[in-house]
Amino acid sequence: MKASVYNQAGKEVENITLPKEIFDVKFNADLVHQVAVSLSANKRQVSAHAKIRSEVRGGGRKPWRQKGTGRARHGSTRSPIWKGGGVTHGPRNDRIFAVEIPKKMRRKALLMVLSQKAKDSQLIILDKIELKTQKTKEMAKSLQNLPCKSQRTLIALENYDKKIVLASRNINKTSIEDARNLNVLDVLNSKFLLITKDAIKTIEKTFAS
Repeated sequence: MKASVYNQAGKEVENITLPKEIFDVKFNADLVHQVAVSLSANKRQVSAHAKIRSEVRGGGRKPWRQKGTGRARHGSTRSPIWKGGGVTHGPRNDRIFAVEIPKKMRRKALLMVLSQKAKDSQLIILDKIELKTQKTKEMAKSLQNLPCKSQRTLIALENYDKKIVLASRNINKTSIEDARNLNVLDVLNSKFLLITKDAIKTIEKTFAS
């Protein structure tokens, strides 16, 4: 598959052939969905926690004797039916939502999503990203010159670059990640994937080897 390479001014400088093992993988919607759901579940943070009757304070003494009062029998004021008692079927922070997916399946799904981005013309390749300063204005101007413009875009770098990260993190609808840390969920959540030529080599080395 052929792809255009742009410079930061938005001009096409060359055409390259994308590696088939990354950008020509047949799409399997079921596998991509399974991996995306597992990644969402693994990111879930459980903070809500309701105490059960054994965790609430008090309730050690029997409220009244078992018989002879005409009232219903009770053993503790911390029963769920009492005010101030434990909660029945409430949220618990010991619940585990994590879903294990084999590494080969995760990698395969990522390659499928990358291939689909290329087929849908939502893959933008830059020859390089160079900034004179780490100001957001300079990076935003470069993005406006490219087909992604103001659309939601994920920038994948071949290596961590502090200057580029600082210049990109405050741009609306723009996220940035190292190419070796790409995952299905991040790619799906962005309409465009912006990568450099060197980042393709990083992806190939990390996920296709």
